[in-house]
Amino acid sequence: MNNKIIGIVLIIVGVALAIWGYNIYDSAGSQVTRAFNGDTPIEAWAGMVGGVICVLVGITRLK
Repeated sequence: MNNKIIGIVLIIVGVALAIWGYNIYDSAGSQVTRAFNGDTPIEAWAGMVGGVICVLVGITRLK
C-alpha cells in the first residue's frame, strides 16, 4: 500500500515538473534567447527530463 502512495505522488510531481519545464521552455524570454543564441534554459530541460523520470519511477512503483 505504501509503494502505491509513493507511486501516485511521484506521478503527480513528475507531471507538475514536466509542465513547469515546458512553461519555461515556451516563455517569451526563452523564445527570444533561442532566437538569438539558440540556447535553451537548463531549467527547462531539468524540469522536463526530471518530470519524465519521476513519472516513470512512479509507474514502476504502482505495479
